[in-house]
Amino acid sequence: MTRPDTRTLGVCYYPEHWPEEMWADDAARMAETGLTWVRIGEFAWSRLEPTPGSFTWDWLDRAVETLGNAGLKVIMGTPTATPPRWMLDKYPDMLALDAEGRPRKFGSRRHYCFSHDAYREEARRIAGLMAERYGRNPHVAAWQTDNEYDCHDTVISYSEAARRAFQDWCAHRYQSPDRMNYLWGNVFWSMEYDSFDRLDLPNLTVTEPNPAHVLAFRRFSSDQVVRFNRVQCDAIRAHSDAPIIHNFMGRITAFDHYEVSKDLDIASWDSYPLGFLMDRNDAPDAFKARFVRQGDPDFQAFHHDLYRTCGAQREKPANAEGRLWIMEQQPGPVNWAPWNPAPLPGMVRLWAWEAFAHGAETVCYFRWRQAPFAQEQMHAGLMRPDNEPAPGLAEAAQVAKEIAEMPAVGTAPARVGLVFDYDSAYAWEAQPQGADFDYWHLTYEFYRACRRNGLAVDIIPADTLDFSDYDLVLVPGLLTCDSARWGALRTCKGQIIVGPRAAQKTNELSIPTPMGPNAPGLRVTAAYVESLPPAHPIRLKDGGAMWKWFEALEGDAEVIEQTEDDRPAMVAIGGLNYLAGWPDEDALKRIIARAATQSGLVITDLPEGLRFRDTDTHRIWFNYAPEIVTHDDRQFAPADVVWDPLT
Repeated sequence: MTRPDTRTLGVCYYPEHWPEEMWADDAARMAETGLTWVRIGEFAWSRLEPTPGSFTWDWLDRAVETLGNAGLKVIMGTPTATPPRWMLDKYPDMLALDAEGRPRKFGSRRHYCFSHDAYREEARRIAGLMAERYGRNPHVAAWQTDNEYDCHDTVISYSEAARRAFQDWCAHRYQSPDRMNYLWGNVFWSMEYDSFDRLDLPNLTVTEPNPAHVLAFRRFSSDQVVRFNRVQCDAIRAHSDAPIIHNFMGRITAFDHYEVSKDLDIASWDSYPLGFLMDRNDAPDAFKARFVRQGDPDFQAFHHDLYRTCGAQREKPANAEGRLWIMEQQPGPVNWAPWNPAPLPGMVRLWAWEAFAHGAETVCYFRWRQAPFAQEQMHAGLMRPDNEPAPGLAEAAQVAKEIAEMPAVGTAPARVGLVFDYDSAYAWEAQPQGADFDYWHLTYEFYRACRRNGLAVDIIPADTLDFSDYDLVLVPGLLTCDSARWGALRTCKGQIIVGPRAAQKTNELSIPTPMGPNAPGLRVTAAYVESLPPAHPIRLKDGGAMWKWFEALEGDAEVIEQTEDDRPAMVAIGGLNYLAGWPDEDALKRIIARAATQSGLVITDLPEGLRFRDTDTHRIWFNYAPEIVTHDDRQFAPADVVWDPLT
């Protein structure tokens, strides 16, 4: 359950962008709007340390004091996403290199390689100095490390620093080149190494590199993010007891967010529903046209549920409810998507209430005032560049007023668990087998099918040991599943659906003997798999089809789903089901509805665009549709947020 009486609003602010005489008026208006939190500092390194070792803290001291005197709480960001130009002069080799070996140069942001030891030490140094100065300041009530790890695809680097660090990582993991050669199958194409020093990075090869090599490099790259974040957290905690946060992003699988979150007190993410619809959504064009001013009805909810779980990783009792914030909430048109429409009136309010319904404590808008210069000058804020209110300001004020009027409630427990595993994402990116096989999209389709059936979902890590709180557990695409994991899944009280492409490989991405999925008692083997071109789905007898992926199953397990030509598409033993393909939208909705009903859950067939989430005391409805939607003889207007008391 969400902690009571914690729902608050905030905003991102850049005092260094504005004349100091504006700060007090800005702070007063923020408080008048009903905002509580203000994030500052995360891009200000050049103003804090204009030359190496020479600091100008005075302006930031005054900014903190001005905001605090207005009754606002400060989230202090470490500025490590934007190292100043002198840093590159000091460390010319600190830049990341792309897969073509080209440097990712100074002139925007995130221009560093996570593996560069000296820059990591600089990040620790500046974080520690900021914490030493502000760690006991009564106005600084939270910290944010860096900003948006992997924004602009910046986790993967093919630099010399990354090559040396990867060699060391492999030496620790495999202990000997012979063992690494064996596990990777390097005898194939004479790829064997006699020394870790001769191991290169998996780029610029003639054809595809060994997928086991790619998977290892992806794991290493994730570990480098964890290490980079940890040194900042340790530096801050040496001087401050305030909670530490990082702002994750939408649809990012380049690093393991669960592992990074083990060093955080709160997980947050940056929610840009319209930007993500245009930029990171696989939906058909007709779907995007329908939701162009509202966003995908399930995308935000998926990430709320994912990062709520991330927020429980530092102190991890079984199935703990984590701390979730939205550090950046879209308030109007953004600047970075292929197209940047304005939100439908009411959506800025809806997005905030949806976050609260899914367990968020705080929603912060990006940003207070639209910048009139540089790369983000087309990104709307709560205020226009001329200091007049933008449309989002009134909706933020309305949310603040409604927070004060609504009872303090917690998010009701979900009865469905969906396993999401970053390691599996790396594996299937290393060896997709089909051009459109995408692990994130696969798990997201399972999530969407649950939501269309009116089911609340917890997104949970693969190493979960106890599923007894759930009546239905979904495990699509999991790379490996050993006996401990199979045993943990069996603690679920109802149905379990595993697959497709689950438990089919070793941890080093080779085919095991016996072949998978090797579920205890299931007596079934995926004899071969095929990836399906878009024009060639495999129809199912009960409706819908398998598309993108299908597995030829052998064995005598009970058949639950069949293809039109009598091949098994889903088999079961007891409550354990194995799904042998990627069902299309209609088939997946039907399959999950049946399993949920068998598990004793109530299905609510929702019209397109209408969703709900239960709290302790209310069912909150959200209408993403651009028109009035009717459900159970009730009408919901576009952008409606409706509270129904639970009886």
